[in-house]
Amino acid sequence: MANMSLKNVNKIYPNGVQAVYDFNLEIKDGEFVAFVGPSGCGKSTTLRMIAGLEEISSGSLILDEKEINNLAPKERDIAMVFQSYALYPHMTVYHNMAFSLLLKKEDSDVIHEKVMNASKILSLDEYLTRKPKELSGGQRQRVALGRAIVRNPKVFLMDEPLSNLDAKLRVQMRTELIKLHKAMNATTIYVTHDQIEAMTMADRIVVMSMGYIQQIGSPKDVYDFPNNKFVAGFIGTPPMNFINGKIENGYFCVKADKFKIEANQYADLQKRGYEGKEITLGIRPENIHLDGDVFNAVKASKTKVEIEVFELLGKEIIIYAQIGDSKILINTESKHQIKMGDHIEVALNMDKIHFFDMETEERIR
Repeated sequence: MANMSLKNVNKIYPNGVQAVYDFNLEIKDGEFVAFVGPSGCGKSTTLRMIAGLEEISSGSLILDEKEINNLAPKERDIAMVFQSYALYPHMTVYHNMAFSLLLKKEDSDVIHEKVMNASKILSLDEYLTRKPKELSGGQRQRVALGRAIVRNPKVFLMDEPLSNLDAKLRVQMRTELIKLHKAMNATTIYVTHDQIEAMTMADRIVVMSMGYIQQIGSPKDVYDFPNNKFVAGFIGTPPMNFINGKIENGYFCVKADKFKIEANQYADLQKRGYEGKEITLGIRPENIHLDGDVFNAVKASKTKVEIEVFELLGKEIIIYAQIGDSKILINTESKHQIKMGDHIEVALNMDKIHFFDMETEERIR
């Protein structure tokens, strides 16, 4: 079993800078949890506190009902995979993977069995006699994973392990990591600034910003029901559109445009005191449709926009336009014949909108 709890964990450096605020999280045995957020949000600092590489200023880190705050890293039964691979250049792949077991003075037959099992899982058999300089980036990352696997730890920690790989290899390695986790069912904490990695790999996502947890949930829940504008704008590619306007008589009004709000949405906004007030509407680029696309299939409100720029991405087109004073993105199929400067009619799927308070930036509904 490898259940982990972080309770009211804070990190304050000697100069008074606080990197992590009141971090609370329960991680179940075998769960894959991703910490995601922009650079400087505190995700790697939290991971390093779990590993024992950073001291916890206050709060508790509990592994299988035992507080491990004061245990040295080597005593925590936790293995960490670093962004930089951190392989020994003078050692072969075999000896890189076996090194931690040699330090523990395990029996040579046991070491060989563990290395060969990890090698088989990671398809490294043909590279065991090579040195790191003779390997590709993806192969080196697999060796770093193998070095962690042979220890059979209670928890795997991964600190942006794919960030040094090219785009194609990152996709391939994401698949490999998903298969590896499924095969081993090991408790895993994965840090990344790439929300696509988090969305595709994790059972749950912890979204962080400026040292605070913004939201914890499954990838689908975080995508469909973001707690606030930060989460809504960070999770999703392209990011969610935000349009500022005013609630008036059942409509969301933006300059000359009026978008009909569903009756239950409007009643809720009225009840909360937003009638006649400025508010932010959020809608994802895939929920803005071009004329004739799905107008009859959705509850939609139409408007005309000018195409400022567009990007052709194979089967998709990303259109840059504007509604009122707000820049928007539209994600649609490349079957549409468009050009810069065109004025096109689009429809907002009003079943898929969110509203955010303009002051607190919290999602209203």
